[in-house]
Amino acid sequence: MKNVRDILYKVAIQEVFGVTDLSINQLVFDSRNVSKNDVFIAIKGVSVDGHLYIDKAISLGAIAIICEDFPSEKKDTITYIKVADSQVALAIMAANFYENPSSKLSLVGVTGTNGKTTIASLLYQLFKKAGYKVGLISTVKILVDETEFKATHTTPDSLTINYYLDMMIDKGVDFCFMEVSSHGIHQKRTEGLTFAGGIFSNLSHDHL
Repeated sequence: MKNVRDILYKVAIQEVFGVTDLSINQLVFDSRNVSKNDVFIAIKGVSVDGHLYIDKAISLGAIAIICEDFPSEKKDTITYIKVADSQVALAIMAANFYENPSSKLSLVGVTGTNGKTTIASLLYQLFKKAGYKVGLISTVKILVDETEFKATHTTPDSLTINYYLDMMIDKGVDFCFMEVSSHGIHQKRTEGLTFAGGIFSNLSHDHL
């Protein structure tokens, strides 16, 4: 079990209602996935505002809520933490939750309009052939050493990134090459990560 106070390290907090010395199970930003003793992070998305689902998250067992706006009615048994940006808070909390795995290996981000997947995949193969244990986070797949997982986004959400980086640490991975889309950067998915290096491929009209 993790403590809320510990995973809030480095998060810019504006206001707190309730106690932060709480043992929690998981961090969740989709209210449908909330279970007992979870922290629910309410994110204002393009089409959906997580703030509308705070009550649902509480009914499913959430004991702490991270939000940009406090609800009009707060429950005395629930901890509410107000932050300036829920996406930044989620990214930093995710890194803290998994004990900052990106700082324990060499993480290299690959960004640009074209060539991200190719460059990241080639580097994975090159370093593997050089005898290193390597990780890959790409549009096509996620590789933890030689174990393959299906990818869903170019840059996964920050919880997923840290989950796989943590798995890489357990497997003794030395280097991880990760595709970083401009969309992922804009959505603050890479906040809280420690990059050893970055590669910029190109910028074309697609991005402009």
